[in-house]
Amino acid sequence: MAEQPQRESTYARLARELRSAILRHDYPDGVRLPTEAELAERYGISRQTVRRAFQDLVAEGLVHRVPGRGTFATPRDEQYLRQFGSVDDLMGLSVDTRMRVVTPLHRRVDVDAAGRLGLHTDRVHKLALLRLHEDTVFCHTAVYLPPAVGRLLESVPELMLPEAPSTLTVLGLLDGRLPEPIAEAEQSITVAEATPDLAEHLGCEPGRPLLRIDRVYLSADGHLVELAISHFLPEHYSYRVRLRRSGT
Repeated sequence: MAEQPQRESTYARLARELRSAILRHDYPDGVRLPTEAELAERYGISRQTVRRAFQDLVAEGLVHRVPGRGTFATPRDEQYLRQFGSVDDLMGLSVDTRMRVVTPLHRRVDVDAAGRLGLHTDRVHKLALLRLHEDTVFCHTAVYLPPAVGRLLESVPELMLPEAPSTLTVLGLLDGRLPEPIAEAEQSITVAEATPDLAEHLGCEPGRPLLRIDRVYLSADGHLVELAISHFLPEHYSYRVRLRRSGT
């Protein structure tokens, strides 16, 4: 039986909501975020809980404290920086990035992808997309889906048209269509050289070192529902994850 995902804590939920607001530019340069007292009253929680949420955002580099003035969003440069600690964070890519399909959703034979998805057939559904932040391409992702899962997305027009821009995420589309929600992901991180095809899409030279992240997503009932292989330009992307000791 698949392990059930833990319930999101109050401070983590507040941090997620503040993070989304910051990434939507609700607090542009010079605009102060609400104070600890204001947030505590608004959400009916303790100031200690609010302080813990702010500590996470400070650690991520999303906000900074100015003594005597308050908390402000950190000015953004062209590098895309996000901290990913949950599947919800990955779905939140739709908040401040856009997707552009470069290879529409289609059926194909791919023995390696089918094997990693635990399929009894060599056929999968595949699409490839670019992820952009403020018109800067920072990621190329190849998505592989089991046939039954891929058919759930064949009616989504944004996935069938090349170059169609969208704020959608494949995870978000699947989560609303699968019988069971996506609950977890297994991830590996390595370095790979840019192939000529990747170099063309990412605007770099062939052979350039790229950050490669492979993720296999599982639904709440333990089924493998997606394999995503992403290549990132390191000058436009920074990956962070918070690690905690068990029991704390």
